[in-house]
Amino acid sequence: MAGSPARVFAALLPAGDVCRNENEPAAGWVARRPAQQQQQPGREVQVSGNAELSAPPDRARLSARVGSRKESVAEAKSSVSRRLEYILQSTRLQGVKEEHVTVTRDIRRVENAYYMEAEVCVIFTDFVKMQNVSNLLAEKLDSSVTVGTPEFYHTSECLQRLRRQACLAAVANARHKAREVCQVVGQALGRPLLIKEEETKEWRGQNEDAPDPETHTLQQRIDNATFFVTSVVFVSFEIKAKEKGKKKT
Repeated sequence: MAGSPARVFAALLPAGDVCRNENEPAAGWVARRPAQQQQQPGREVQVSGNAELSAPPDRARLSARVGSRKESVAEAKSSVSRRLEYILQSTRLQGVKEEHVTVTRDIRRVENAYYMEAEVCVIFTDFVKMQNVSNLLAEKLDSSVTVGTPEFYHTSECLQRLRRQACLAAVANARHKAREVCQVVGQALGRPLLIKEEETKEWRGQNEDAPDPETHTLQQRIDNATFFVTSVVFVSFEIKAKEKGKKKT
């Protein structure tokens, strides 16, 4: 008796989708798909963005020294104390807090006399007040008082804030660029997929017109201390199909 004709069904699957049951014989191959398939990568736009920001110094340090040479220690102390009190009073009148004022005193023998020197170091957040104190001391006190050149600098909090702002500005510029690209091709910008800061640079301003620091004006000193930060970022955004407007009913 002739046997019934046999029918064979076959499906061609990628190699990674063909699995074998270890409990079945070699001839018993089973073709099946894994429960979870790897999704195909979506459409995206990759752009770079950069930003450059700067910040002037937020602190200034001003020092003033007063010295006196007398035959006795008491006379040297008395001479220095009068002018020292005038310096401290000048800072108080400008609203400088006590924690921003540091006073050091030094007494030493010089031949048959005593020399006493006191130094006042004041930290200013208001540069106008700093200049007022500097001008007043130079005008009212004699040559025994030396007013130093102000030193401008940044606090660590100020620099950290500037670095963050530069990075955020670079990301915002990258997003703006990506949005314009999507508009050109008739698409909509989606969520960010990757944000990476690739490069940062930092430097302080330099004034080449006055090579000698002692000849710099106050504004030139501030410009020289100004801190610059650049940030370059790489950002990948998802591209969404532009939604069509709904028909009016």
